[in-house]
Amino acid sequence: MRRISLAEPTAKTKPPETPAGAPPVAAAAAAFLAAIGGEIRRHRAKRGMTRRQLALASATSERYLAQIESGGGNPSVSVLRAIAQALELPCAALLPEAGARTAALGAILDLVAQLPEAELPALRQQIASRIALFGGADRARRIALVGLRGAGKSTLGRMLAQHHGMPFIELDRRVEEDYGASIPDLIEMAGTATFRRHERSALDGVIAGHDAAVITTAGGIVADPDTYALLLRRSHTVWIKARPEDHMNRVMAQGDFRPMAENREANSTGAMADLVAILDARRGDYARAEAALDTSGDAVEHSFAKLLRIVAPWLEGRWLEGRWLEGKWLGPEGRP
Repeated sequence: MRRISLAEPTAKTKPPETPAGAPPVAAAAAAFLAAIGGEIRRHRAKRGMTRRQLALASATSERYLAQIESGGGNPSVSVLRAIAQALELPCAALLPEAGARTAALGAILDLVAQLPEAELPALRQQIASRIALFGGADRARRIALVGLRGAGKSTLGRMLAQHHGMPFIELDRRVEEDYGASIPDLIEMAGTATFRRHERSALDGVIAGHDAAVITTAGGIVADPDTYALLLRRSHTVWIKARPEDHMNRVMAQGDFRPMAENREANSTGAMADLVAILDARRGDYARAEAALDTSGDAVEHSFAKLLRIVAPWLEGRWLEGRWLEGKWLGPEGRP
């Protein structure tokens, strides 16, 4: 009996070649589908499943599954979900962007998946502490303030920079200087993706040119995982946050309702709903910052005093001796 490899497509399902001169979009789509097929084959082989077994477990035609694995099929979301469930994986694990990781990282994630849910917060804290330990030299004396528009980033950032005699850098302003147009004009003329590229370039320049600085970013920097990861890795970050109503009142005063583009009437229910949805969507990413400062209901002076206490260990090098926990700095013995 002929032996069929678990990992490779058969001769009948050889991955299709992209025609020479194919449009870039078509070529990218073909490469994407081929990568999905490769991920399915890899996970199937890892589990020792034949294609027939996976087809039965996912209620998918074996012939269609062969096409998908070869890159010649374009599975719907529901089909991809069924295949992922049969492989006991989250659907995102079959997408090339999510699956592009080293073997070591994959092994770590497999181990983490075996932990009880209750153990994950403690593990997260241990990983964060270890990252802080190894990332200190890269962060130098850079302080980055992140959060949604209206939280108080610019006001507090200027005060902090002046207090410590450090440059104050608004990343948006750097982008405008480099591009030669305002952010709204840049996005309208060239699109959000172009703005994100300029944002990354500006951040690279700031990091290369400043070992010490106070940096404020656009609230949407979290939309680009690579740029946000760079910011977290190369600067000490503080999430400046506030209640939705405080954000709204401050945005009204500024007269700039980005990113609530569809509801420009600041007093409308729709605008507030947009703002709450944006906050909810970004909350997990903002929470990756090393510390958080809630400015809700506080006078500027009070918020600034709290910010000074937060950044003091970083600027004095004492952050190596402890860690932040629930808004309090804990020393090496675990005490404030």
